[in-house]
Amino acid sequence: MRRAACSSSWSNPSHPTTAKSSAKALVDEAMELVTTYTAEQAKALHGDPGVQFVDVRDVRELEREGVIPGAIHAPRGMLEFWVDPESPYHRDEFAHDKEYVLFCAAGWRSALATRTLMDMGMARVAHIGGGFTAWKAAGGPVVPKPVKKKAEQAG
Repeated sequence: MRRAACSSSWSNPSHPTTAKSSAKALVDEAMELVTTYTAEQAKALHGDPGVQFVDVRDVRELEREGVIPGAIHAPRGMLEFWVDPESPYHRDEFAHDKEYVLFCAAGWRSALATRTLMDMGMARVAHIGGGFTAWKAAGGPVVPKPVKKKAEQAG
């Protein structure tokens, strides 16, 4: 079987395969550039109609740990596609004039995601330092992940 050509650095000999930055370095750089709310600050924003919380954790984390009431679940792997109005995967939840506050479990993925959304031109975006873990420790509201009905899953 023959493999299709790919333009990524993994198959392109003109691009080295060794990472030039570690994940930690990328997170540290993002942390310097993005707005970071403490869990207490985020709790004060929760419920504000001009703020939308966005959970970038994996669905298994939501099922295991619970969710912040009212947060949109946007898996890290789909976030850019859901935000981009030109993408065939665009979601209307990201087309409103709101501040989007991202979070993950510890604040690392959400820092990277926040940086990416800033790079895409989203002006009002921030994340929760310490993520969902800090939110829970600060006594922020948490509810079980809602179970989708069969009709919702099919559509």
